[in-house]
Amino acid sequence: MRPEAVAEAAERRTRQDPLVGASGRLMLLAADHPARGALAAGGDPLAMGDRGELLDRLCVALERPGVDGVMGTADVIEDLLLLGVLEGKVVIGSMNRGGLAGSAFEIDDRFTAYSADAIAASGLDGGKMLVRVDDDDPATVRTLEACAGAVSELAGRGLMAMVEPFISRRVEGRVRNDLSPEAMTRAITIASGLGETSAYTWLKVPVVADMERVMAASTLPALLLGGEVAADPVAAREGWRRALRLPTVRGLVVGRSLLYPPDGDVAGAVDAAVELL
Repeated sequence: MRPEAVAEAAERRTRQDPLVGASGRLMLLAADHPARGALAAGGDPLAMGDRGELLDRLCVALERPGVDGVMGTADVIEDLLLLGVLEGKVVIGSMNRGGLAGSAFEIDDRFTAYSADAIAASGLDGGKMLVRVDDDDPATVRTLEACAGAVSELAGRGLMAMVEPFISRRVEGRVRNDLSPEAMTRAITIASGLGETSAYTWLKVPVVADMERVMAASTLPALLLGGEVAADPVAAREGWRRALRLPTVRGLVVGRSLLYPPDGDVAGAVDAAVELL
């Protein structure tokens, strides 16, 4: 074991420059689910519980043409660094993973993963945070405050702050996100105002009904998230295709939908998503 090998690999890594190329689009893989204890994909509740298999799937996906990079927690990013598959890629560190899936404290989403300092020191390109606003849970304001601080700290270092906002509530004891156009419009306006500046802020949003009206809530660049593995991947891709026509939508950040497709063909799923861009 050589713990220092991680820092050495990070120091050697070539970054994608500029962050967004001539196409103005980004295609990123999402791999931060396990750190929140969210391991399900499709019908398998422990699909992401095998780290070797997850890394194999990420390596296949990262090698496909048109894939710009990955977003994940330090454990996953460091594995990929040591495997040498992040050369010339965009790498975003996931920051707040304290709101464990299914826990009583899920809305109190503390920053238990990357900090802005660690992201900068590791030569990463930005940080991602989840903002769930539950009007009935006082912990919401702690998460908002922490995310606002992270946005400011990343911006102070010239790094992307990727903010994923939702309006949420508990249904039978479990946190559920409200995906109505009205709720997503409100979530986007709240997220857009976090921090001392929005100059480096990007949004990460789901495809919902009436996307044209929803995305009109902010002028910030946005990436579409993939969410759960879709029963109908063709319909899911069509939703991405329509949303990608909107002026502020700049690409995709997709995890389980591409890494654990129903037919098991990771390369095919990734290529189909890249074609949309």
